Amino acid sequence: MRRWGWVAAGWAVAFAVLHVFWALGGSVGLASSAGDRLAAERPGWFVAGGLWGVAVLLLVAAGLAVALARARRRRLLVLAGAAVGLLLLLRGVGIEVLLLSGAYDGNAAMSDAQRHWSLVLWNPWFVLGGLAFLLAARRSTVPPPA
Repeated sequence: MRRWGWVAAGWAVAFAVLHVFWALGGSVGLASSAGDRLAAERPGWFVAGGLWGVAVLLLVAAGLAVALARARRRRLLVLAGAAVGLLLLLRGVGIEVLLLSGAYDGNAAMSDAQRHWSLVLWNPWFVLGGLAFLLAARRSTVPPPA
């Protein structure tokens, strides 16, 4: 059952491609993810770190996921995969809880559209990635059938 490593890799590559699209000037979905101001102004620090940098990190995560799909009982890989999964899951669930509880409503920079898409698309996307990485880490510790 090492397919979860491949699922996690696919998740990371798809998200990396989206960040590269945004870094190259694409705008579909960027305002709902990063906010209207950042999407419109695209300051250099945001393009370099928030788009290109995140794309690179996602490709590294995809490599980790492929390693999880292929590895057999590699403790460091399992720990790294579990850490990535936990961070993604906490990010998705944490922001979802903050938005649903109203604790994040005081942020005037967040538009209603951004809040909506964060609740129905972006946070569930992070939860999906987190679960994929956690399952990949868990499944990579199971010895292959004889």
